[in-house]
Amino acid sequence: MKKIKKVLNSNVVLAEDQQKNEFILLGKGIGYGRKMGTAIEEHQADQIFIPVENIKVKEFLGLLDTISPVFVELTQKIVTYAEKELSVTLNASVYFMLMDHLSFAVERHKKNINITNRVYWEIKTYYPKEYKVGVFALQLMNQTLQTDLPVEEAANIAFHLINAQGEHSDSSDGMKFAKMIGSIVNLAKYTFNIEMDDDNVHYSRFITHINFFVERFYSGQMLNDESHVLFEHIACLHPEAMSGAFKIREYIEQVYGKAVPNEELAYLAVHLHRLINYNQLG
Repeated sequence: MKKIKKVLNSNVVLAEDQQKNEFILLGKGIGYGRKMGTAIEEHQADQIFIPVENIKVKEFLGLLDTISPVFVELTQKIVTYAEKELSVTLNASVYFMLMDHLSFAVERHKKNINITNRVYWEIKTYYPKEYKVGVFALQLMNQTLQTDLPVEEAANIAFHLINAQGEHSDSSDGMKFAKMIGSIVNLAKYTFNIEMDDDNVHYSRFITHINFFVERFYSGQMLNDESHVLFEHIACLHPEAMSGAFKIREYIEQVYGKAVPNEELAYLAVHLHRLINYNQLG
């Protein structure tokens, strides 16, 4: 059993259970006409309980008084759609990060303040599923609020969805990931004079591999077979691709100051070889 501790707005209340654990409860009209101490039924489908012990949730508690309830509803619809389309459970803090972002985006637009997304192309290209959700969210916002937010806003929303996939996502992960992915792809493109074809299965696999590589890079979980058997085998089979992989490693080590193991290099060379072959056959 949970009881209302404070009504934050018509769609958001602060609640607590019998052990005095605090929760944010999101739900359409959940706070309307409610008072402190009122018991809350927990079976309604549109209700979302978020423990307040989450540090980022605490940070955004104070913002709820200033955010229109319409952004709570929009955020719930967007997150529900995103989790279905991406087949993931997003970090609970995405509700507050996205709520705040949507509210501020509309406010900026009304004042004709345009902030350029520096990684719009990278997010659209390398995170197509998240970008697709961003497009849905943008259309939903424009229809609901009778506004005309720019297409770049779809990438901004996707950026928050990227960050929310994982327990310990840093608020700048999406930006870092997109920048590194873009750098690696550009190095491959210009080293081998490869045309990156979105419809090419080898290109898609290469992008997927680079996505996972970047995740491993930042999480400190890079592949590392100290026997170097695979590395030596791939180096003999595909020397041209391995040469390109070495260039990518040199760039990463110079810019990011972190070593890339030989096993990671071997897998990178395999995907580069497929791209080179496809390009030559084409």
